[in-house]
Amino acid sequence: MPELPEVEALAQYLRERTVGRTVTRVEVAAISALKTFRPPPTALRDGTVVDVTRHGKWLDTVVDSPADGQLHLVWHLSRAGWVRWYDALPERPARPGKSPIALRVGFDDGSGFDLTEAGTRKRLAVHVVADPSDVPQIATLGIEPLSDAFTPERLGELLAARNQQVKGLLRDQGTIAGIGNAYSDEILLVARTSPFAPTRSYDEARTRTLHGAIRSVLTEAVTTATGRPAAELKDAKRRGMRVHGRTGQACPGWDGTPCGDTVREVSFADSSLQYCPTCQTGGKPLADRRMSRLLR
Repeated sequence: MPELPEVEALAQYLRERTVGRTVTRVEVAAISALKTFRPPPTALRDGTVVDVTRHGKWLDTVVDSPADGQLHLVWHLSRAGWVRWYDALPERPARPGKSPIALRVGFDDGSGFDLTEAGTRKRLAVHVVADPSDVPQIATLGIEPLSDAFTPERLGELLAARNQQVKGLLRDQGTIAGIGNAYSDEILLVARTSPFAPTRSYDEARTRTLHGAIRSVLTEAVTTATGRPAAELKDAKRRGMRVHGRTGQACPGWDGTPCGDTVREVSFADSSLQYCPTCQTGGKPLADRRMSRLLR
């Protein structure tokens, strides 16, 4: 699933190519992806793109419509969705069927993009709204972790608010927006902490270490992703991972100095996490999934 760094890079990529362009085509090929009906997607036609921005993991194309005022084409790519950009958009219309295309948007210079979704579990979500806060998942987003408001003190308040596993807090979009499974693994490695550590166990020093890890991991990932074509972002993300998705490989170390240990995994019903025992759990493997007692 694309997370904050990839979504930020996609927003910049689309902003550079679409701002000032007039929308000429909006074709819905997967009705299941469209979560709103008023205004209809066709209301975007003849409108001018004025911005492309991000809310957590959500992308937002802002369009000034001659008839309806400012509208927002907002979408969440979920696990299997992606953006496919064309300098010359195919002339054939996007039609419902076996194609992975969910939505096609075209512009007055002939360019455009498709929103696609692979697999059978369709979770891609597309909204056309007058205000992004009309989307409940956006209205309830937590703090942006790269914003000035995200201070060590604010993180301390979030950690203390409810005792839970720190991995869960990092992934909770209503608490901190934009971090998912992959980058939470990376952050916890750099912070040298167990994914199952209880949030109320964090003192001021550990909180500052975790805050620094969040900022450094996300900033580095945004820098790596920025400027890359949309088609390259997934591979760039995979290559940049230290522990996530690298079960059985040598740990590169929380600070870039190999620690000599091997990346381990904890599996759940529909996901998994990766970590390094030496760097994060005092050399002890986590053995009991969610109920692990190796909390420190």
